[in-house]
Amino acid sequence: MDYAHPELLVEPDWVAAHADDPNVRIIDCATVEAYRRAHIPGAIQLPIHFYIKEDDAAGSDHGTFVTPPAAFEKVMSQLGVSADTTVVTYDDNNALVASRLWWVLKYYGHSNAKVLDGGWHRWLTENRPVTFHATKPTPGSFTAKPRPELYASAEYLIEKHADPACNVLDARTDGEWAGTNARGNRRTGRVPNAKHLEWLNFVSKDDSRRFLPAGELQKLLDDAGIDRKNPTITYCQGGIRAAHAAFALELMGYENVRVYDGSMQDWANRDDTPLVK
Repeated sequence: MDYAHPELLVEPDWVAAHADDPNVRIIDCATVEAYRRAHIPGAIQLPIHFYIKEDDAAGSDHGTFVTPPAAFEKVMSQLGVSADTTVVTYDDNNALVASRLWWVLKYYGHSNAKVLDGGWHRWLTENRPVTFHATKPTPGSFTAKPRPELYASAEYLIEKHADPACNVLDARTDGEWAGTNARGNRRTGRVPNAKHLEWLNFVSKDDSRRFLPAGELQKLLDDAGIDRKNPTITYCQGGIRAAHAAFALELMGYENVRVYDGSMQDWANRDDTPLVK
């Protein structure tokens, strides 16, 4: 595929060959109900909400920002992830939440993480074996070391969005971009000077759900105006599609990419952040 960083993706054959490798953790990011019905042999279910967010004081299933370091350490250690563990993530939704886990792992200092190219859809399409038996890993020892250079706060985006030497990539749908879909936010619109490229465009439309070849991804990014020479901030509604976009950018070799973790759930409900339509 000629990606700049092909090592970020892993093929089904590799996953099958390493299902019993004690130095590999295959993490299924789908819901627990989906995991119990069927999953890849050797895979472990992510035992928290797949957005990997802080608790919400109001009682919903997730808050606005990434889960705190101590909580993430506890979960990863429970799943048997240590500093030298290779983590493979997958899901049943075009690598959306698999990419989110990839980004959170990277943000907390674990660079040895990969995404199964095509995920659950490709695994089934290729008629590979599945199981409903849960895997119980030996606990690991995970230490979260935040990397602030991968993270964009609202204050950072306020400072950078008008800078022509900074790409701002909006990974939301057309309706969210245009302001016709509020997603429950107090205000609608988009960050001034942002470029629009919906996250689903990075993945093939066929049953394999693989990431597009490098040439096609590059054309999408070029047509959207994402300059390779510039740093990039990605955003969406809650930082999940933004993480998927960040994965695609890193796959293609773009450097200095930050995810605005709070995204529009944060930005559109503040009074000090500009929006345009």
